[in-house]
Amino acid sequence: MILLTAQNISKTYMERKVLDDVSFFLNEGDKVGIIGINGTGKSTLLKILAGAEEPDTGEVIRTNGIKVSYLPQIPEFDDHGSILEQVLAHLPKDLRESKEFEAKSILDKLGISDYDRDISTLSGGEKRRAGIASALVQPSDVLLLDEPTNHIDNETAQLLEDLLLKYRGAIVMVTHDRYFLNKICRRIVEVERGKIYSCDGNYSEYLAYKAQREADAEAAERRNRSIYRRELEWISRGAIARGTKSKDRIERFEQLKNREKPVETEKLQLQSVSSRLGKKTIEIEGISKEIDGKQLISDFSYIISRNARIGIVGRNGAGKSTFLKMILGQVRPDSGSIVIGDTVNIGYYSQECESMDPTMRVIEYIRETADRIQTPEGTVTASQMLERFLFTPELQWNRIEKLSGGERKRLYLLKVLMTAPNILLLDEPTNDLDITTLTILEDYLENFSGAVIAVSHDRYFLDKMADEIFEFHNGQCIRYNGNYSDYAEKVRERGDSVEKVRKKGEKKERVYTGKTKLRFSFKEQREYDNIDGEIAELEEAIANADKEIAANTSDYVKLQELTDKKSDLEAQLEQKMERWVYLNELAERIANGEMV
Repeated sequence: MILLTAQNISKTYMERKVLDDVSFFLNEGDKVGIIGINGTGKSTLLKILAGAEEPDTGEVIRTNGIKVSYLPQIPEFDDHGSILEQVLAHLPKDLRESKEFEAKSILDKLGISDYDRDISTLSGGEKRRAGIASALVQPSDVLLLDEPTNHIDNETAQLLEDLLLKYRGAIVMVTHDRYFLNKICRRIVEVERGKIYSCDGNYSEYLAYKAQREADAEAAERRNRSIYRRELEWISRGAIARGTKSKDRIERFEQLKNREKPVETEKLQLQSVSSRLGKKTIEIEGISKEIDGKQLISDFSYIISRNARIGIVGRNGAGKSTFLKMILGQVRPDSGSIVIGDTVNIGYYSQECESMDPTMRVIEYIRETADRIQTPEGTVTASQMLERFLFTPELQWNRIEKLSGGERKRLYLLKVLMTAPNILLLDEPTNDLDITTLTILEDYLENFSGAVIAVSHDRYFLDKMADEIFEFHNGQCIRYNGNYSDYAEKVRERGDSVEKVRKKGEKKERVYTGKTKLRFSFKEQREYDNIDGEIAELEEAIANADKEIAANTSDYVKLQELTDKKSDLEAQLEQKMERWVYLNELAERIANGEMV
């Protein structure tokens, strides 16, 4: 069943047409990822689908009775009030009490346990998590998420992924998280030059589809060029339009001459630019740091090698950004020392992004750093570098206030690289950057002739960039060799061993109190272990039934059989979901050590 349809949508911002007569549909159970270069209209499309913004032309049609839940990039909360109140604020009053347990459960899973804390005291990442809880707790058929993984740590991103995999309704999300796009989405929609292109499948399948689409367009253009050259020769010989065939041929020639040529795919071109780095880089000796009574790092020592590729992970507030600021000298350690080599030139990409004068023109902002820069290809001007960063000559003379948030991040990244650093400190570089920029940044870092230290929650980025992971955890900095996937595997092994030790200790210290701990029966344990897979199989079977129904609309007997089959599957799924809720609530009670 179609839940909503956007027909012939157009939208212009400040003389920039971001959506040009595009149409979009969403079926029951769809999981759609929206991607595209920053500033192309991804968030605008999502706002229009949510009803938070009106298109200039076109309309959005929602099936009667469907409920839509929307998470904007910046969650909207009152200035004050408890976290729980704010999460439930968008619900009708008669639903708030019944949804309180579910809201607390989601907040717990997202790492927020103090529900009575005032919303004004939350960090940006914590507000993001509260916003996610607010969107998930609302009864909805359609979930619209704008960059749900921005400003949340790796562990929370994994928890959110698990929650979304279990969500039964349709999902449309704008995200640059490629693991999310691969694991959750079954359709990818790319917004490019005001148009949208849809591809069934996950992100990996979309990449293959896009490569084929571009190859087909290039092949068609080669054929058109060959025909055009041949027809041009015929016209040049002075062919006279005496007959109908000649007139038709001249008309075809004019059509070829004025044809719309395929636009070359925009690609960032980041030459690996750096200054000479001597033997002495950065030496960290026994540093410790405590802030507001919380120990962030204790007695940590490390010498950064000339070609280090270090990824930094940990929960929000664990001290990751503080660590980078200590290397920069912006924050002093309580004890220990950090010695910087004489030839070190640090390029620092701040999570907050430096303040920009909104009235300044784009090219003026870059020229503040350098008017020209030396690259392996020779001297390149600021204007040429901007073009390589997808800022057209027209955009270069725009004021910064006209840029989208993602475009400002891309501009800021260029300014950092224009300083020709030989050590890069990147604090959450993946926030607000589109996939195109991220892909080329990863290639740039692979060829960068210097050290890179990056704080990031983007698992895909860390897998490509890092060969060592620093985890900030409980006041310690723990080092792991390998990329993020290697680290995650070691953490799982560590967790298993810790759990075995804990259970062994519990067994020795067990004292009879007249009560026993609540636990699964053998049958319930098996059911709990398998139910997620069974639900996924039923959802897939329903999706296949939908496809068969669509293919047999003229065969009424077959259509009735398929409709009955789908109804039976949906009834089975409803029973499974009720059982899933019971088993998961029971699992939470068991995890809390409840006695019976």
